[in-house]
Amino acid sequence: MFENLSERLERSFKILKGEGKITEINISETLKDVRRALLDADVSYKVAKEFCDTVKAKALGQNVLTAVKPQQMMVKIVHDELTSFMGGDQTPTLNLKGSPAVVLVAGLNGSGKTTFCGKLALRLKKKGTKVMLAACDTFRPAAIEQLKTLAAGVEVPVFSIEGESDPVKVATAAIEQGRREGYSVVIVDTAGRLTVDQELMDEIRTMHSACKPSETLFVVDAMTGQDAVLSAKAFNEAIDYDGVVLTKLDGDTRGGAALSVKAVSGKPIKFISTGEKMEALDLFYPARIADRILGMGDVVSLVEKAQEQYDEKQARETKKKILKGKFTFNDFYDQIQQVRKMGDIKDLAGMIPGMDKAIKDVDIDNDKAFKSTEAIIKSMTPYEREHPECLNGSRRKRIAAGSGTSIADVNRLIKQFEGSQKMMKMAMDGSLAARMKGMRMR
Repeated sequence: MFENLSERLERSFKILKGEGKITEINISETLKDVRRALLDADVSYKVAKEFCDTVKAKALGQNVLTAVKPQQMMVKIVHDELTSFMGGDQTPTLNLKGSPAVVLVAGLNGSGKTTFCGKLALRLKKKGTKVMLAACDTFRPAAIEQLKTLAAGVEVPVFSIEGESDPVKVATAAIEQGRREGYSVVIVDTAGRLTVDQELMDEIRTMHSACKPSETLFVVDAMTGQDAVLSAKAFNEAIDYDGVVLTKLDGDTRGGAALSVKAVSGKPIKFISTGEKMEALDLFYPARIADRILGMGDVVSLVEKAQEQYDEKQARETKKKILKGKFTFNDFYDQIQQVRKMGDIKDLAGMIPGMDKAIKDVDIDNDKAFKSTEAIIKSMTPYEREHPECLNGSRRKRIAAGSGTSIADVNRLIKQFEGSQKMMKMAMDGSLAARMKGMRMR
């Protein structure tokens, strides 16, 4: 996410390296490079110029402390201004008033609109909200089936009317059924087009008027750059939506849409989507995104992702097993599944400060990363998973053959598992902390 922009900005800041103070000359040279970086990232010229003018005014007005280098001060100013341009310190929220609350989701075809509906339904469901999806995209072939498939995966009901081509009738009927059956939220998936045209604008206005949504979200493909910003502006003029959803931020995107859409449309970005998995949906926090653009990581979001998958009851049971030395391959397998649910490994690693550079050119396939480990564990018998100590040579040979791996692979996993057992036991009973303390005293 934002890799190219991060690299270009880092090179720009190096112009100030070794300088004793910020001057009109060196700040102009630095910002000239910053402006080029923003334009290459597909930020609009007007936004890039305004951004650099603001940064220059703030930088020249700073009295740089002796303890702070000009380069460090520049990074701080750019960070603050990036945060401001993307929305400031606002906390993204959804207005879910009404019985039921109606969330209208709009966007062009191919933007990830229908997938977002499924992701949002799952997110609300996890919070205990009774939610229903309304299949109102009667324009695109197979759109209704796509929504039903996504909904089945997250176990959320879908309202549709077979053979009905009027999306307004479907939407109003869905809202009425949601009211009768006590649903808290109805998410309305609307039709899109390949490009913004008058027919689409008229249709979305009619839908918005008929549904009277408490929350209207515009979904935009971040990979389309400035086209995304232009469509965001056009839709906002038509329906005055409440917020933007940026999708495909895990793709080959240059980041310009994220930096420009708030400045151009005046509407906040509320969600970002970074993968195909239904859990891959996050709230948009401008300051955290600014951290990532400037290579500072995003530890807070990483912790929040871990907490979302954290099962307190399961954690207590696992702790008891570890203390008793009963941590098994079944428990190990469960831990792997929780990590997988957190999202793309490369994206997660990029949230750790400094790791984005280290893994920039590393191709990490989530499925491949865990595939052989899962295959080995699944090739064990239930008894073997619960009693790892029984895994002798003949059993390991059979497991290797059954999992399509080598005996060396099986031995390596068992060794890693045993190492994990010891480390977790030490951490849980406090001996690890004691040993670390002893090492420091030496």
